[in-house]
Amino acid sequence: MTTPSSPSSPPDRRPLIAFAWLWVGAPLCYGLYELVLKAKQLFTG
Repeated sequence: MTTPSSPSSPPDRRPLIAFAWLWVGAPLCYGLYELVLKAKQLFTG
């Protein structure tokens, strides 16, 4: 059984973790998208 929030519990870092994933993931996804477009252009002419 866990307590919802006690004064000695560490702060909830889920929003920070989500923000960090977006901060890295958004440019990564865009870069992969551009890579696929350029590779397709390279191999199909």
